[in-house]
Amino acid sequence: MVDALLGDWKLVSSENFEDLMKELGVGLVMRKLGNTTKPNVKFVKNGEEWTFSTVSTLKSQHLKYKLDEEFEEETLDGRKVKTTFHWDGNKLVQTQKDKDNNVVCTITREITDSGELKCVAKAGKVESIRMYHKEQ
Repeated sequence: MVDALLGDWKLVSSENFEDLMKELGVGLVMRKLGNTTKPNVKFVKNGEEWTFSTVSTLKSQHLKYKLDEEFEEETLDGRKVKTTFHWDGNKLVQTQKDKDNNVVCTITREITDSGELKCVAKAGKVESIRMYHKEQ
């Protein structure tokens, strides 16, 4: 699973992403911009350290992390959270917590049988699904 996740991925579909951002408290203008942006993502692994990059015309972010180690993250929409990545079977799970240690968003990534990257983000009762194709 790790090897299949590594590399560059291009967003091909997005469902319910604006509602997810609204649930997270993202303002109207940022929601509209974020919903129309088509980011590419990239996973790189170097020893125990991972780099997860999100690149778009609006904003880019490069997160460096080790599995199961919490770190401070400023999200692309400006929220400050404590983030942890871990494997749950064949799924890479990213958990974001607020300053009071409450889980605000869980993002699960997995490779589908057809070789796509499926990203399911949940905040409260809202769920967003984004699909990515691997760049060759």
